[in-house]
Amino acid sequence: MEQSSMLQLILFTLPFMLLLSYLIFKRFPSPKKYPPGPIAWPLIGNTASALSITESQVHLKICDLVKKHGHVMMLKFGVVPPMVVVSTPETAAIVLKKQDRICSGRSVPHSVKVPGYFEHTMVWADCTEHWKEVRKIFRTEMFSNKMVEAQTSVREEKMRELVRFLRERELGEVVQVNEVIFGCIINVLGAIIFSQNVYDYEGKIDNEKGMKGIIRQLMVLAAAPNLPDFYPIFGPLDLQGYRKITTDYVKKVNDYWAGIVKERRATKDHSKNDFLDVVIQAGFTDAQINALFLNGSELIRNPDKLVKLQEELDKFIGHSREVSESDLENLPYLHACIKETLRLHPPVTFMLPHRTTEEFQLMNYMVPKDSQLLVNMYAIHRDPKLWDDPLSFKPERFLNSQVDYQGNDFQYLPFGSGRRICPAINMASRTNRFLLASLVHNFEWSLPDGMKPSELDMRDRFVLVLAKVVPLKVVLRARSASAF
Repeated sequence: MEQSSMLQLILFTLPFMLLLSYLIFKRFPSPKKYPPGPIAWPLIGNTASALSITESQVHLKICDLVKKHGHVMMLKFGVVPPMVVVSTPETAAIVLKKQDRICSGRSVPHSVKVPGYFEHTMVWADCTEHWKEVRKIFRTEMFSNKMVEAQTSVREEKMRELVRFLRERELGEVVQVNEVIFGCIINVLGAIIFSQNVYDYEGKIDNEKGMKGIIRQLMVLAAAPNLPDFYPIFGPLDLQGYRKITTDYVKKVNDYWAGIVKERRATKDHSKNDFLDVVIQAGFTDAQINALFLNGSELIRNPDKLVKLQEELDKFIGHSREVSESDLENLPYLHACIKETLRLHPPVTFMLPHRTTEEFQLMNYMVPKDSQLLVNMYAIHRDPKLWDDPLSFKPERFLNSQVDYQGNDFQYLPFGSGRRICPAINMASRTNRFLLASLVHNFEWSLPDGMKPSELDMRDRFVLVLAKVVPLKVVLRARSASAF
């Protein structure tokens, strides 16, 4: 009877309590309106649900949350400042252009905060005077139009090395495409920076223990969930050991660089005119120099596009010579294929987290100081309001389009925008086109073991950069005699 009376009392008073709560809320509203998001538990926030997501689901889960909570969404993890995800061109333009000064700080993972490393790198450092100096040197001495043009012979030589290696493979041998392309790209960079190859195609050295393996591991570590990123008080304990592992990798990079720099300083011979000479002559310290140091799946899955690209190459170049970099501007379908691949599979799903240096207003919401800002390029690039049939690979959409990747078209941002835009756009664009043109012009592509194109696993996984869950493996057959 008493329980029944108590229940009746609760049911009777509940409407009044709700009304009173509503009146109090209306009388004393929250002083600030923050972006909406999923329910965040005290001290935990959204951490528990986030940790249950696999790396192949991160970007997809966030896109699902965006559909539910809106194009400006707040997530909370542990006791650190919140993360705000923006998923439209309009909100991206505010973050990357209109409020660029406030939003250009960098949110640095605990594992990366290795003294002498993160504060000197262009990727992780805040926009200090030193950061501006480093970026200026990269922009003028390595990635300017003039320098990219001057480096043509280097890229052509590295492309010849790759094609030679692939032509020497046994007939029917399976090739892991991302592996050799990654190797070619870091060899291009190695030649430009310090006149040395970094990757060995023949496997005479263990590439996973060399610079290529170190680069990949550093990217994995930077994206791995780490307790101090949610609860900074645990930072000194390094319970997961990520800081120690990163420190060990950074030491390997430093030792690798130190030998090269020491030798170059000792010879005082700067006749190679590579990037290392530039930074030495600019007076950079060894520590600063140490810290200075991206897709054929869609074409295989869409063989009609591959044939169309080969037809363009055959028509303009023929079979009597190899592709040269000077051909690239005359191959519009090639460029469209690269653009479409970057739309569907941008180098990063979200731009590396920016950090707000002060509180600011984003649309109708306030974003707190020190918040992480994620620009959701994956959602923007696949938005049906912006792109017709967005999940299909259609290079033709770019043939008569003025949309480009220079950071001014906020519906298409594969290389970012604003003051943290990738400084190597020009070189990356040329290298990507040159690589694809060389491989498609020289080889017929097929899948191993009778696999059909429709059976290709096109799922992506999030490891700081976007990668395939199942790497693309193909059988390459030479199309014609090579001049290489």
